[in-house]
Order: sequence, then structure tokens, then C-alpha cells
Amino acid sequence: MNAKELVTRIRTELHPGEHDNLVVKLIETGEAPRAVIATFAAEENHIVSSDWRTFLALASKASEPNARGFFTLLAGGEELVLPMLEPLANAAGMSSKDFQNYEPFPGCQAYPAFQAWMALNGEPTDVILAILANFTAWGGYCARMAKGLREHYGFGDEACAFVDFFATPAPQLEERALAAVQAALDSGWQPKHAWRYGRLLQAYELEFWSTLA
Repeated sequence: MNAKELVTRIRTELHPGEHDNLVVKLIETGEAPRAVIATFAAEENHIVSSDWRTFLALASKASEPNARGFFTLLAGGEELVLPMLEPLANAAGMSSKDFQNYEPFPGCQAYPAFQAWMALNGEPTDVILAILANFTAWGGYCARMAKGLREHYGFGDEACAFVDFFATPAPQLEERALAAVQAALDSGWQPKHAWRYGRLLQAYELEFWSTLA
């Protein structure tokens, strides 16, 4: 199995069900209270800050250049989107003071906690596969939210910038990931824990949304 086939397989097998995420559906149709959207932004503020450090730690741990580049690109993305969250919270009715002083829910922060665990304990190629599987669902969620926020809540481009960013395909990121996985396969590596990491990461992702609900 080559890298592309392996990535396709893990994405297909770990993709969540259509009805697993109630919150995104409610935002997409305009039925979610604005407070849920504000909470989403405030929780993501903590998540993005954590993931930025996590991806830098993974980049420093990875020895293969494409793997290191993949995690470096992810870290750069977290840095880029961090300032986009306060405008989203403000548009949903949360003041800047409340946004900065927000105390997160444990259920929402299990996801970044596990990503940090993977940075400490995981083999980088297994982690890459787990992240790729999760990002497929995450990108779809963001695209649906961007549509709903504009159509039903009247949010503009500044307020939607965070979800727009993750809804946009990132071919350079995908290329780096595939090259890293292929290099690992060529060296004799086999995915020992990728499915476990991906399954847990996706479960923590859904726990984030169920906590918001």
C-alpha cells in the first residue's frame, strides 16, 4: 500500500457519521443560539494556542524533512488563525473582555490535550495519519459553518475568517504529508498506532462538539 492509498483508507474508515455533529448542523441551518458560536470561538482560542506549541514540538521531534515541514506548516497555520477568533466571538455577542477571560470546558479541551500527548508519546508518521483523518471532517465542518454564519447570522468576512481558513483546501500541506508517509513506508515503517490515534482524536473532536451542545 502506498501513502495515498493509506491516507484514503484511514480517512474513509474513521470519518464520522453524517449525524454525529448536532452543533454544526444547527449553525448551518441558523438554529444554534449565538452564544454557542461565541463559546466555539472562545474554546478555539485555547485550542489553537495549545496546538501551535504541539505542532512545533512535533516538528522538532520529526527527523524526516517532509514530516518536519508538515508540522511546521501546521504550526504556522495556528499562528495565522489565532487573531481571527476574537472577531468571531465579538460578532456572536461576546465582549473582548469576556473572550480574554473565558474559562474553557474540560470536554472541549480533551482534543488539544490528546494532541499534546501525541507530541510526547507518538511516532510522527502515525501522528500525521491521525491528523489527516481528523482534518477531513474538520474542514467539512468549517465549510458548513461558514455558509450558515453568512446566510443565517449575517456575519461578514472578518467574522468568518477562521472557519474560511480551515474550509479552504491546503494542497501544499497534503503534499508534505503524503511525501512524509511515503518516505516512512519506503524505509520499512508500518502504521502501528495510527488507527488508534486517529480513532481517539476523532472521538475527542466529537466530544468537543457534544460539550458545546
